[in-house]
Amino acid sequence: MVEPLQGLTNRAIIYSAPGESLETAVVSLPVQQPAEGEVLVKLYYSGVCHTDVSFCMNALPGLQVPTPKGQIGGHEGVGTVIAHGPGVTSPPIGSHVGIKYVADACLTCDNCIEGAEASCLNLKISGYLTPGTFQQYCIATARYVTPIPDNLDLAAAAPLMCGGVTVYTALRKAGLRPGDWVAIFGAGGGLGHLGIQYAKAMGGRVIALDVGSKKDFCFSQAADEFIDVTQFDVDEDVAAKIKLLSNGGVRTSLQCTSSSKAYTQAFSSLCFRGTLVCIGVPQNPLSFAPNLSAMVGQELRIISAKTGNRVDVKECLSLAARGFIKCHYQIRKMNELTNVFKDMQAGLIEGRVILDLEGV
Repeated sequence: MVEPLQGLTNRAIIYSAPGESLETAVVSLPVQQPAEGEVLVKLYYSGVCHTDVSFCMNALPGLQVPTPKGQIGGHEGVGTVIAHGPGVTSPPIGSHVGIKYVADACLTCDNCIEGAEASCLNLKISGYLTPGTFQQYCIATARYVTPIPDNLDLAAAAPLMCGGVTVYTALRKAGLRPGDWVAIFGAGGGLGHLGIQYAKAMGGRVIALDVGSKKDFCFSQAADEFIDVTQFDVDEDVAAKIKLLSNGGVRTSLQCTSSSKAYTQAFSSLCFRGTLVCIGVPQNPLSFAPNLSAMVGQELRIISAKTGNRVDVKECLSLAARGFIKCHYQIRKMNELTNVFKDMQAGLIEGRVILDLEGV
């Protein structure tokens, strides 16, 4: 057990009834002293991700146990190191760091050795069983926090801890080359708008797909083309429009939504040796069945991206620090998280929501 730090109170957001409702509550907790190998981080901001909604509703496939009542959620936190546990010297006190989806990985199992730290056999996940970033003070593994470049706005850095590194890793794994066309489904959302920017920074040309109300927003993120998916009744018509705009199909389809219909559209929009990258998980994971004849005949690929490793997040932050990535966000207070979740479920949010952890 670790002893609480004297004179400090930690306000944290907990899930009130996981699996039953989106209700959250702000509670006061003691601030804990970091143990060996740990640091204490004073968090200023935390991004809000659709995965947080899934943890709150026990809706993420593959979870071994339900999210417990009273769990502190969140996995896109940024702040300052304010205390070291025994034996810790780095990162130095006063430095800015980020806390990611992966709270800790062993770095020695076969998956970690291959760079797949998000699939570590001894994985700890922020906001699921491990206290997450919806709190003002967070204990973190010293070797696993991410240094934040000094010239990067802290609030804007928060969503890059998951959303940014996920789309960056997805595009890198897809083998995006300068001049390639990329179709981004759900382009007006937290993942999608970052996907537009990372694709452009990597030399790609982007077709953004979303509801019509997000057209101007997607163009403001430097999308080359936009398709209002609500204007098409047949999946093949969406794919045909993409192929028309891209002169035969896109090299990469980035699936940032959980829509089974969008998965079918994304797969059908690929050119020869194109790649469908799966990020969003449909509620029914078996609802998408690819055309295997087309897959073999056109030598298509289907890959996935859960999130990135420590190298990926370093590279993704470097692009942001150099001015290529500008996260579009709105600041909300801690006691607004329940409503934020509801707005996310309704598809009402452009870009990302960031919680200001210094104000309730």
